[in-house]
Amino acid sequence: MKKFSFFQKNNYSKNDFEWRIFKIMAEFIDGFDFISSFEGKKAVTIFGSSRVLPNNKNYKEAEKLGKILAKKGFVVVTGGESGIMEAANKGAFGAEGESVGININLGKKRGVSNSYLHKSICFDHFFVRKVMLSFASSYYVFFPGGYGTLDEFFEIITLVQTKKIDQKVKIILVGKEYWEGLKNWLKKEVFKKQKAIEEKDLDLFVIVDSAQEAAKLIK
Repeated sequence: MKKFSFFQKNNYSKNDFEWRIFKIMAEFIDGFDFISSFEGKKAVTIFGSSRVLPNNKNYKEAEKLGKILAKKGFVVVTGGESGIMEAANKGAFGAEGESVGININLGKKRGVSNSYLHKSICFDHFFVRKVMLSFASSYYVFFPGGYGTLDEFFEIITLVQTKKIDQKVKIILVGKEYWEGLKNWLKKEVFKKQKAIEEKDLDLFVIVDSAQEAAKLIK
């Protein structure tokens, strides 16, 4: 049986692969240089669906939170796109606070930065972008969202659980109707039945129902 190399199976030449490694390295360098520009400042990263519209309750709450945080002197960091991200940036921008976007290139239809950013950066690789979002702040606020938001939530909570980032960071979930079901599943299935986490791991995040409640936890 003929054996194929990694490069053949993935339609890469060795030169293509080496070039991709250098490109990834360059993205990490540019990314850390970008987030170092607000090092020493208080920052909050806000996550959530890119699909919600301005008339949505969560959009309005995210905009309100962005405004409150900006007035408190926080840098508001998001994924830089539409929906919840746009709302939080809009709130911060309107309050004359520092509004930052860490975006991902997904082609023409998606990956376009919103109009409420003072500065932004765009990546080609999701994992590089997630590292930057993970290390940009001390507070992480999650509004309801899809696979991407859930992926980012579990990424952050795993980093805190395993002490890969400071355990003093606070993870706040906004929207009890959306998040309580997940917490109940984690408690009943993951903790009690499967014993895959410890009981204390259920306390790594806090669920609130409004921008005002979230803001009170961000000091």
